[in-house]
Amino acid sequence: MTGTETATFGGGCFWCTEAAMKELAGVRSVTSGYAGGHTEDPTYKEVCSGSTGHAEVVQVEYDPDAIAYEELLEVFFATHDPTQLNRQGPDVGMRYRSIVPYHDDEQRRIAQAYIEALDEEYDDDVVTELEPLEQFWPAEQYHQNYFEKNPRDAYCRMHARPKVEKVREKFQSKVKEV
Repeated sequence: MTGTETATFGGGCFWCTEAAMKELAGVRSVTSGYAGGHTEDPTYKEVCSGSTGHAEVVQVEYDPDAIAYEELLEVFFATHDPTQLNRQGPDVGMRYRSIVPYHDDEQRRIAQAYIEALDEEYDDDVVTELEPLEQFWPAEQYHQNYFEKNPRDAYCRMHARPKVEKVREKFQSKVKEV
């Protein structure tokens, strides 16, 4: 058994990003939470107020022998619009910003190169923030595995399910076998 590595991504609502990442072979766990702000151990209510500076993010524990960090970035950027500033779809506010809080210099280097290459593909600027991960705060338990537990929820049907379906279709070779 090989070791695992950790990556953190924020691409709008963490329910959607979590659901998309959980589809991937080599991903051991995905935890929804908060990062990029200044408030210690924030609550969902505090993050929603906009006063904490935090973004909704997911922390992905993965096997680097089964899936590379670059592949996680590819899925992350394919499942949200990195040109939207402080919003994704119907979700508006700093907490929904596109952000890659990197864990080390290698992740920073890889993510920066990926963002620079991606910027050439869009008419609008890629606004994804790239910053060192200072602290990750897990979200409340009811946010964990939200799509899995609430597949009939209207928000999940309209926003999370299409991202999951996109991952299954576009990244077939990277998806877990059912």
